[in-house]
Amino acid sequence: MRKVKLIIAAAAMVSLVSSSVAFAEGFAPGEGLYIGVFGGSGMGVVQPKIETNAVNAANPGGGGGGTHGTASVFEAKEGGLGLEGLEYGGWLGYGYRMGDFYAGLEGEFAGSDVEIKLTSSVAILVDDGIDNDCTGCTLISEVSAKKDWTSGLFGRVGGYINPTTLFSIKAGVMVSKFDVVYGTLTEEYYGGGPAFGASLDSTLAAIDPNLSIRVEGVYTDFLTVDANVGIGGDAYGGTTQSEVTGSALSARLGLSYSFFDVNSLF
Repeated sequence: MRKVKLIIAAAAMVSLVSSSVAFAEGFAPGEGLYIGVFGGSGMGVVQPKIETNAVNAANPGGGGGGTHGTASVFEAKEGGLGLEGLEYGGWLGYGYRMGDFYAGLEGEFAGSDVEIKLTSSVAILVDDGIDNDCTGCTLISEVSAKKDWTSGLFGRVGGYINPTTLFSIKAGVMVSKFDVVYGTLTEEYYGGGPAFGASLDSTLAAIDPNLSIRVEGVYTDFLTVDANVGIGGDAYGGTTQSEVTGSALSARLGLSYSFFDVNSLF
């Protein structure tokens, strides 16, 4: 009976040691199928350009044609208006480790409260563009724009500094949704462009060999988009064309967990 107990205890110890060894091997950072969460800070620069056109229109008194307004261009060529706020989201990706070399694909989605707000001590009369008699005009003294969410797809390449630390860069495309509020009106706009990032992933072996921590920075160029923000013609038929050029930088800290290797299917 004692021998049986010893055999059972020995088998249990061998099983425990074997499972511990298999568990300790784990995945390298970014290897296999992984999922993660992150939080951080977002900031950016917005450079608006507004162009108005002079027109020839009938005088309101009916006395023939006349020139109304002056063609003008207002543009921020240097500097710009600052965006700032918090970001939070997640990653989903798959990576291959080939010796010290790494390659993979990654998608991400992030919500944010990154916002810009402009106020004026003097209210501005804005036409809603629906009619030509300014019955829909409204006075506004504040305009705000909030980056509601951002989504992107990237390719990643890099190298392992050591078995538990990965340095990688990524490149892809990001798309963001902006909510613009002026007066009592709200509109939605979408902006996108190329994005680039760099990150450092390190295994948290003391907690779980498949868990890693990542420090990352991502830069996005939103190119130039039309953003007329509902501003139409004035009572004389004038027009306004608005464009916005911008870029954003995000600094993140997150956790990733690797849990599946497609090679295990073969």
